[in-house]
Order: sequence, then C-alpha cells, then structure tokens
Amino acid sequence: MTTAFYPGSFDPITNGHLDVLVQSLNVAGKVIVAIGVHPGKAPLFSFEERADLIRRSLSDLLPERAADIAVVSFDNLVVDAARQHGASLLVRGLRDGTDLDYEMQMAGMNRQMAPDIQTLFLPAGTASRPITATLVRQIAAMGGDVSAFVPKAVHEALQAKRK
Repeated sequence: MTTAFYPGSFDPITNGHLDVLVQSLNVAGKVIVAIGVHPGKAPLFSFEERADLIRRSLSDLLPERAADIAVVSFDNLVVDAARQHGASLLVRGLRDGTDLDYEMQMAGMNRQMAPDIQTLFLPAGTASRPITATLVRQIAAMGGDVSAFVPKAVHEALQAKRK
C-alpha cells in the first residue's frame, strides 16, 4: 500500500486543502496529513484543534475513507518527516503558476535530499483555487462569511474563536 505525506500548516484546513486530500486518497491507500509546528509562529488553532478539524472535515465528506488518514505534527525537514512515517509520496497542491514555480524548486531540493520520495503535484479544483488559509483567517477576523471556503466544522470553529 502506498503512503502519501501531505504537509502544511492547515491553520485552518480549507476546501482547497480538503480537495487535495481527497485527490490524494484516490492515489494512495493511506495519507498522512502532517501539520508543521514551529515554535516561533503563533497559529490561530492549536495542533490538537487543527488535527480534530482535519479528521472531522474528512469524516463529514468521505466517512468511508476517514480511517485511511493519520494526522501528525512535524518540526523537521518534510522529507525526513515523510521517511519517518514510511511515505513514498510527497503531496503538494497547486493553485496557480506562482505555486508551481515555488513547488518546483522545493521538489528539486527534496529530490536531491531524498530521491526515494516522489513529489506528486495535484491541481486545486476551480472553485478552490483562490482560497488560502491566510485569507480565510483575515476575512473571518473581520467578520466576513467564509462558509464557502471552509468545511462546516471549520466555519463553526472560526465563529467560536471570534466570540
């Protein structure tokens, strides 16, 4: 069974992230969603909250595949973390050409460090291309409606944070 490693901050998980996660499950038997944790950064949601939101979001969308994901944290190089979890695929979502330029550089460096781990680029669906977690946080903080950009569980969690 192929294991994919899908790293990111997921602060919070968006419909774009969820789209890429579902696509990953079409390619790999198991997907490890890896939340990058950095001591110098102050995320809106804790690791535990983000992990719970990821699990709930996938369970709501694809309950039959919920057991096929694991959520872990990492604070080292992505390729080292992927190896530690037995992954042979590194999943990266692409929204536009800017993402492609950056991700191609990362894929090249990762391949040099870990030729045994293949990078898999997955395009975001048309509806989720403009969505970023940063914009979602900003819109939500200003009282805007982000329900079209995030899973229901995330929308509820953002509303609760605002109160």
